[in-house]
Amino acid sequence: MVGVSVIIPAYNEERRIGKTLQEIIQYLDRKGFQYEIIVVDDGSRDDTRNAVARAGNEKTRMLQNGANKGKGYSVRKGIMDARQDLVLFSDSDLATPIEEFEKLLEQTDKGYDIAIASRNLKESKIAVSQPFYRQIMGKTFPFIVKAILGLRIRDTQCGFKLFKAEAAKRIAQLQAIDRFAFDAEMLFLAKRLGYKICEVPVAWMDKKGSKVSPIKDGFLMLKDIIKVRANQMKGEYDENKP
Repeated sequence: MVGVSVIIPAYNEERRIGKTLQEIIQYLDRKGFQYEIIVVDDGSRDDTRNAVARAGNEKTRMLQNGANKGKGYSVRKGIMDARQDLVLFSDSDLATPIEEFEKLLEQTDKGYDIAIASRNLKESKIAVSQPFYRQIMGKTFPFIVKAILGLRIRDTQCGFKLFKAEAAKRIAQLQAIDRFAFDAEMLFLAKRLGYKICEVPVAWMDKKGSKVSPIKDGFLMLKDIIKVRANQMKGEYDENKP
């Protein structure tokens, strides 16, 4: 059976990381998957580290950034340390239940290099919706990504994505965005490198505790999307650059 490395970026997650790890471990053990779990602590100021130690098992390990570097930086760090054939990136709140992994796995089994969860497909099941202003942000951002990057994906930002490890590592080595727009950069690079991407409808539930500020971070995400295009025009994403 193909193994999976589960990457979880965590910043001040002591209250919910334990429950998240327990759910992931119970599911993967029950299904008999070969796996490892890599929690990347992004400079947490709370007791995230001990919460992971208490809830994890022998297949769980933690990487630490030392200071807050950003979600994108943390995911890249986890990817480069992954040892299994597949890499699953999951948000620490499990807004997309871990059971949805099998839907993504079906697509990589069919030959896709990347399978991403989407909240914006008609078959998706939203059990608890985001606040209205976040829904507007979630619907608007794909249009911005399409206009600037030419990326035709309904939901670049859902925090549940499965990669073949070779693709994930190749993409991660080229990335430059450290914070919330890193998802769009990953998918932009994947398309540019010729990888096959499948967008998959999933069950999803809004969880309290989001660290994304709609105004401040929305502006920064737009700025980073423009930076991705600028990087591409300057040749920053060329694998053979000096």
